[in-house]
Parts: sequence; C-alpha cells; structure tokens
Amino acid sequence: MTMDSPLQGYRVDAVRSGDWWAITVPDLRGVFSQARRLNQVEPTAREAIAMMLDVDESEVGPVDVHVQPPHEVAGLLNELHHSVSVAEEASAAAARARREAAKLLRDAGFPMRDIGHLLGVSHQRISQILAQ
Repeated sequence: MTMDSPLQGYRVDAVRSGDWWAITVPDLRGVFSQARRLNQVEPTAREAIAMMLDVDESEVGPVDVHVQPPHEVAGLLNELHHSVSVAEEASAAAARARREAAKLLRDAGFPMRDIGHLLGVSHQRISQILAQ
C-alpha cells in the first residue's frame, strides 16, 4: 500500500506490552503508538496514521485492528469464538424449528396453550412466534 491514498484501509496490529497495547501499522513504516485499553486502539491508530500522512483523521480510510492475545489464552479464545458461533447457529436452528412446529400445530387446530406446552414456552410466546 502506498502513503498517497489515505482513504485506503489500514491493518493495525495490537500486542500487549506491559500495561499497554503496542500499536503498529505494518503498511506505514514508523507508525507506532500505544493505548491503555483495546477500545482505544482504533482511534489512537487513526490519529497516528493521520499524523504520519499529514491529513485529517476523518480522511483516514477503514482501520482493521488485529489483536494478538497473550499466547497462553489464544487457543482458549479461538475455542470460545468457535463455541459461540456453533451455539448461535444451533439457537437459530431451534428458533426456525419452533416457529415451523408452532405453525403446523396452529394449522392443525391446536389451542395456543397446548402449542406452548408442547414447545416448552408460554402461550404468549407462541403468539409472538406466530406473528413473526
């Protein structure tokens, strides 16, 4: 990437160093900074990029922050993100199955309270599900 196009995107690497997050921008030599908290990395990096390019911060394109977690927890974080993704997919599949079952039971003439009982939710929740 060249320094003549501030609207381009920039990768920002953040690595924990003591009590701070060390910030580097691999595409721009000499751009280094630090932030106390992760939520400060993106705005701090944007400010450093703007300063290096001598442009207003609003002219800096997208900033893609890549956090390098401590080695001892990196595997656990990957496992956590995978597990959360699998759980979200399972939850979405369960919601689709619940909605379809509720529709089929309603169409078969079952009362809302019975549908709720069969699906393990309140009859009020069945009304909400069927209204979607």
